[in-house]
Amino acid sequence: EVSLSGHHNTSELLRASQVRYLSLDITTPQSFSSEVSLSGHHNTSELLRFMNSRASANCRYQPTCYEHAANCYTHALLIVPAFVGMALLHRLSDNGWERITAWVYGMGLCGLFLVSTTFHIISWKKSHMRSGGPQQGMGGTMEHCFHMCDRIVIYFFIAASYAPWLNLRELGPLASHMRWFIWLMAVAGTVYVFNYHEKYKLVELAFYMMMGFSPALVVTSMSNTEGLYELACGGLIYCMGVVFFKADGVIPFAHAIWHVFVALAAAVHYYAIWKYLYRSSSH
Repeated sequence: EVSLSGHHNTSELLRASQVRYLSLDITTPQSFSSEVSLSGHHNTSELLRFMNSRASANCRYQPTCYEHAANCYTHALLIVPAFVGMALLHRLSDNGWERITAWVYGMGLCGLFLVSTTFHIISWKKSHMRSGGPQQGMGGTMEHCFHMCDRIVIYFFIAASYAPWLNLRELGPLASHMRWFIWLMAVAGTVYVFNYHEKYKLVELAFYMMMGFSPALVVTSMSNTEGLYELACGGLIYCMGVVFFKADGVIPFAHAIWHVFVALAAAVHYYAIWKYLYRSSSH
């Protein structure tokens, strides 16, 4: 009986160990595969948070939540400094013409950051709206309007950026016409946005570049060349940023990087205006 009992217990132990071994052999690979699959899906989701697919022709790129945040903050943080800078130039003005020019340049600078930030906040809010109805339609209309304003304000910002150089430096008889011609170009750009918004993106980009370079040909021909080095450096920074301006869906945070280039170029131009057109005249 003892022998039979020992044999029975040994058989039970062997069967139990075989079951545990087979269970490990079967379930462990499945469990491991499942974990790898979940991990891979999680990593893909993490990557998708930083960039969406590139937009098709005549459509606007839809940023991720992280990109929306970066787009907002990169210009929102510059609103107050822009107003402070405008006030400083106004304070350094010696006459009415300098004060008007400071106001025009400052409003162009502040308007750029204000409109850009407002548009990106609305766009970010719109991306969180999932339910249909009138509220969503209204949000879409507002987003579209501010997107157009965001494009239009760039034209007027370019014109305002050249205003101090064209207004406060002596120009030849032909070059002086650029003072009003650049604003005419800004109006033409506005008409273009109203009629062909998001339809011909390369044409829009070419219009920005042409408007940015045309006054530079006049400014560089002035007898007083102080500040032209900084003006050229700022223009170069803008040109480098254009690469990111049209790289949404190709480079993560491309639009936010473009905002950084705009901020750097605007800072260089402001420094040149403050130093050579306002500070030097005050002393």
